[in-house]
Amino acid sequence: MFKRLFLTLSLIPGLAAAQDLQSHCIALVENEFSDIRFASFGADLSREQVRISYVDHSMFLIETPEGIGIATDFNGFVGVDVVPDVVTMNNAHSTHWTPTPDPRIPHVLRGWGDENGPAAHRLTLEDEILIRNVTTDIRSGFSGVVPDGNSIFIFEVAGLCIGHLGHLHHEPSEAQYAAIGRLDVVMAAVDGGMTVDIGTMSRIVSRLRSSVVLPMHWFGRSTLERFLAEMSDEFEIELVEGNSTTLSLRDLPRSPTIRVLTPAYFEARN
Repeated sequence: MFKRLFLTLSLIPGLAAAQDLQSHCIALVENEFSDIRFASFGADLSREQVRISYVDHSMFLIETPEGIGIATDFNGFVGVDVVPDVVTMNNAHSTHWTPTPDPRIPHVLRGWGDENGPAAHRLTLEDEILIRNVTTDIRSGFSGVVPDGNSIFIFEVAGLCIGHLGHLHHEPSEAQYAAIGRLDVVMAAVDGGMTVDIGTMSRIVSRLRSSVVLPMHWFGRSTLERFLAEMSDEFEIELVEGNSTTLSLRDLPRSPTIRVLTPAYFEARN
């Protein structure tokens, strides 16, 4: 289980302005790296590094230098004896969420709204990490469109702007692009049908100024290979041995790169 850390969450607008870690992704400025305290989990990361492991379908495990673990599109199981500190979920399909997350998880961020309105998350961890969301609409077989039914989650850590597009059904609007800011690293669905088509996804990652694209939500190698073939003129292709990649702002590739990870359930590190 990840080491528990003191976490703060500001939900009241007035307090958020005073206390929240400010987004450097929206401002499009590069902040200086501050000193980061190492925790037992992820202790082999430098203060500028983040490790991202592809677990399954659209679920990734993000490890931070502070020893915090964040699972995206969490559907209930990351690995044996692994309990994330934070999970994000979207409910377009059952493979992207669980109605019964482990009660030991300190922070469960649901990407859809309720009777109080759309999901609106702004979570600050250890004064170094900011997690926020931007909602988008999804298609529905019953009502046509579900407004704000999906969340793009943005994770700002170690100077990097990391985004998970969720079950994206349309290109973001100008206002949504502005709210997202830049994404150095983006986890993007590449099925080309259940989410957006490949041409639209190409425009999206280019608009977000993404240096690294991590494909997800592919159904078999043929789907993945079709995506890679259609994107190869604009992106370098890297096939990574294993399910994880370690990234830092200083070492991002010079050319936009699609980095393919092989999904595997996570194993806790001692």
